[in-house]
Amino acid sequence: MKIKVENHSNLFRDSETNAIVNTNMTEYKNYMNSLKYRKKDTERVTKIEEDVKSLKDDLQEIKDLLKCLIKE
Repeated sequence: MKIKVENHSNLFRDSETNAIVNTNMTEYKNYMNSLKYRKKDTERVTKIEEDVKSLKDDLQEIKDLLKCLIKE
């Protein structure tokens, strides 16, 4: 059973779980869109970090090769 929350037209309390439920679909869609955006942003940052690590590894390899050439 849903119990209306005082002073909040879109909020109801679930009597079984005692959870507060928001029935405003616009707010829900906005929330879901923000989750998607944060997930994409996190994936973008992770990709950039992987690219930077790869570049650092490549630079280290180049440095090692240059050191070998100098020694010869």
